[in-house]
Amino acid sequence: MLLNLVSVDPLTLGEAYQASRDPSVRRAYGEHYTPEPVVLRTLGPLFLDSLRAAGDVDRIAAVRFLDPACGSGNFLVVAYRELRRLELEILSRSGGEPAQPRVRLENFYGIEVDAGAAHVASEALRLVEHDCNREFFERFGVEVPPGPPATIVVGNALTLDWASVCAPSSSLVVAGNPPFVGPKERSAQQTADLRGVWGRRYSGLLDYVSGWFAKAAAFCEGDWAFVATNSIVQGQGVPTLFGAVFDAGWRIKFAQRPFTWPAAAVHCVIVGFTRSPVPTRINAYLVDGPDVLVTPRRTPLAPDLPAVRAGSKAVDWGHLTVSPSDYADVATDPIASSFLRPYYGGEELINALERWCLWFEGASLDYLYRSPLLAARLDAVRELRRASPKSATRSAAATPHLFHERRQPSVPYLGIPQTFTDNRSYATAGYLPPDVIASIKLFTAPDPDGFLFGIISSAAFLTWQKTVGGRMKSDPSFTNTVVWNTLPLPPVSPEVRRRITAAGRAVLSARDPSTSLAVQYAPDRTSAALLAAHASLDGIVDEAFGADLPTLQNRQKALLTRYAELSST
Repeated sequence: MLLNLVSVDPLTLGEAYQASRDPSVRRAYGEHYTPEPVVLRTLGPLFLDSLRAAGDVDRIAAVRFLDPACGSGNFLVVAYRELRRLELEILSRSGGEPAQPRVRLENFYGIEVDAGAAHVASEALRLVEHDCNREFFERFGVEVPPGPPATIVVGNALTLDWASVCAPSSSLVVAGNPPFVGPKERSAQQTADLRGVWGRRYSGLLDYVSGWFAKAAAFCEGDWAFVATNSIVQGQGVPTLFGAVFDAGWRIKFAQRPFTWPAAAVHCVIVGFTRSPVPTRINAYLVDGPDVLVTPRRTPLAPDLPAVRAGSKAVDWGHLTVSPSDYADVATDPIASSFLRPYYGGEELINALERWCLWFEGASLDYLYRSPLLAARLDAVRELRRASPKSATRSAAATPHLFHERRQPSVPYLGIPQTFTDNRSYATAGYLPPDVIASIKLFTAPDPDGFLFGIISSAAFLTWQKTVGGRMKSDPSFTNTVVWNTLPLPPVSPEVRRRITAAGRAVLSARDPSTSLAVQYAPDRTSAALLAAHASLDGIVDEAFGADLPTLQNRQKALLTRYAELSST
């Protein structure tokens, strides 16, 4: 019953319902209450703006709307309300006396897995219909009785046939905010849902939200748009998702670049699709540039770049690494102390933190077992590896003193953090001696002349990283296959190489060795000398990539253009 709710904003019903939900349940289902501004940023460029410009009531009345993840109904409520208001505005200008409004609630459809949220959506739509009917009466003096209700179906949108809810047509607009659930958080059922909708294109790297893109691309005849986690435009999942959508004939109509979700630590994008011609070319990375899909590579695309490898992986449950509290015992053990090494990942490199490991490469087990301290640690590693469900880990139980994966350089090397903070303007790489063991969180490569450091320390490189690479939350995540091996550096002349190397050395000279990289590259704390050195380096590297002006958009366009050229040869 709505008799006591006539003065209530329909959108507050959904907000109250979401607030009442157990946070753990909301996380499991990837639920996010969609604020009205986000809804309008989706619906405006999708269809409302063009209807407003046309001023044609017939076109407005013909619209049908489906939200296949409708939750408590915000998209449905706002879409219905805005269409009724637009109709009212046009009728008011025409000066006629309309008999009844032509935008009908029965043309609105929703699919929702949660029965409680679906009920709230139905009630909110009845309430907004009441409000719009009252506005119509106040404007024209015409009473409008309630019409047939919207259709809200309770079910799993990824297993349900959308055509059983409403028939696809060019007048049906599809939009919503499907649930966000990452690969590590998905339930077995959610993974099965994705496998079902993606078929042979399934990628375990895709967020749960991607299933709605697959369904919409196959179902829709009219335009559609979704709010999604920004993971869909990053990393290895991009070619899978957008490859399928583009293959189905869709092109990006509009996009909202990553923004922070209101009141939540979630980073989102909005992407709308159409089969009609579009005035601005937007690619899968939400860049005005070539329609390329960057796919992982085993070797560098650029002939002048060396291979980069991940560091070593212990698989030791902490028994081959040494905590600060254990350091004194290990350092005073006559056998263990000779194998104690600094152990760096990206966090240690960037923040100048101390960490150690036991590196037994070349040592015999018999000798190591003479130390009771080491014997206890190695026995623990052996037993834990034996109990692993992975056959490779069980095989490694025979050598409990060795890191499971060993890729330690034998010469001085450049360390490249796997993850670094999004608010820095440059990647924070640094040189390390061979006795500093690189963990799996640090990528490595020999760099005898400094050319590699010059490239990685440029704004062009970080632009590529942020454009095509994945992220941990909002922080760029470096990989050799997706980021480094795809970096589209054209062949450089010996003179350009010399200039990049010299400019990189100037950056190194401008750094303060007594201060951590985290402090030196913190926003608003970078020294003028270091900024000037980077600016000089950027000018040379930008020229090598063909970026005419030092702006983000120009760099992105130049990099993607170079990638299209190099990857097609």
